[in-house]
Amino acid sequence: MKYNLSKALMTLAALCMFSGVVSISHAAGKTYTENEFLDSFSGKTKKTVTEKLGAPFKKDYSVKPTGASTMLAKAGASEKNSKPVKVEMWYYKNIVSYAPKKMYKETEITFVNDKAMNIAFFNNR
Repeated sequence: MKYNLSKALMTLAALCMFSGVVSISHAAGKTYTENEFLDSFSGKTKKTVTEKLGAPFKKDYSVKPTGASTMLAKAGASEKNSKPVKVEMWYYKNIVSYAPKKMYKETEITFVNDKAMNIAFFNNR
């Protein structure tokens, strides 16, 4: 049997690249059940979440709808005395399981002023 060094090196390189892609998609490598995830991250800061999960694959920011100030004024609400609220959503892929060998495709963590206030799990996005 003839040994082909170039094929062996190419196979090794492909395996290294594949393992790098897997590690980038979920840096921490840990998966959680729904309850473990909720217990671990509810009320935590963005810094704590980043330390445990790494950077999210996507971030979204909440934006006040056009005309919201006018509607609030009509309803008698005053924005002058209220503090600004920063709402940010972070998304992670395939880190929460809901059954043996079944993972949610996405997990969304909603931060309000830097604290995780809402967590949702999705398969249909």
